[in-house]
Amino acid sequence: MRAVVHDRYGPPDVLRLEDVDRPVPTEDQVLVRIHATSVTRSDCGWRSAKPFISRFISPIVGTGGVLRPTHRILGGELAGEVEAVGAAVSEFKVGDRVFGTSLFGAHAEFVCMRASGPVAYMPAGMSFEQAAAVSDGAILALGCLRKAEPLKGKKLLVYGASGSIGTAGVQLARYFDAHITAVCNAKNVALVRSLGADEVIDYLQDDFTKNGKTYDVILDAVGKLTFRRCRGSLKEGGIYLPTDGFLNAFWLLWTRRIGDKKVLVQIPPRYTKKDVLFLKELIESGRYRAVIDRSYPLEDVVDATRYVETQQKTGNVVLTVSGGRAR
Repeated sequence: MRAVVHDRYGPPDVLRLEDVDRPVPTEDQVLVRIHATSVTRSDCGWRSAKPFISRFISPIVGTGGVLRPTHRILGGELAGEVEAVGAAVSEFKVGDRVFGTSLFGAHAEFVCMRASGPVAYMPAGMSFEQAAAVSDGAILALGCLRKAEPLKGKKLLVYGASGSIGTAGVQLARYFDAHITAVCNAKNVALVRSLGADEVIDYLQDDFTKNGKTYDVILDAVGKLTFRRCRGSLKEGGIYLPTDGFLNAFWLLWTRRIGDKKVLVQIPPRYTKKDVLFLKELIESGRYRAVIDRSYPLEDVVDATRYVETQQKTGNVVLTVSGGRAR
């Protein structure tokens, strides 16, 4: 089968398309023929191993090695069809259309996943490309927002509201009935309003940390803020939810003991079938939609990755996979 592999850390050019052996499912796994996947901020971080300190943390959480990657094939989000099932699998059958996240291995024509893991039947009426742009950003946003529950009636600010985690965060916060202020650039104002934002701030025109307004919860969906910068914009008892930034790990420990404004983060992120099924329900009830910026064929993964690393994407960047040739 074709797969995008990398054997060393570095820029997008370390990625290459190669023929590799097709995986074989164990008794509790399904083999999925992938039709679409995505390139995420996480993929870029695991490939580049930046910041450098992440090389020493990755072995602890099982996402990489100090000197070289331990997962040659990146890609977590996926949508496709079940190609084969293990002997102990009864939930799925060959031909079922499924979506979910494998964490690694989805930048390929096939991947194996535990049937009990974060994979489910695709939402009715959804394309493979749309389904492949759901799980990662939405599950990361969901994990963050749950740290601040209950959200009903609370004032919540989403910084970076037009990215993958941000577009998910706005929609999920709307579901949880929060009052949402979205921060993005001017070109995406209409989009984030359509997703459920009550107010929108153009970060090129207004610095929310200097406008005197305060919030119960701040979700940094792009990993560009710090608790120190946001502290004055939080109400007493407020919660700051980062999605990146090693400096925030210090503040996580500090605010556990000092002050009533807290930094909360889910480390490491948890991907479960329950969450995938929850997102499927939201999609089918019209309360969640995938936002896709661009779509590239698998062989153009380097170009897709470069675009993601411009940090200018809106929503998700999808890779389409065709063929599924066995080796």
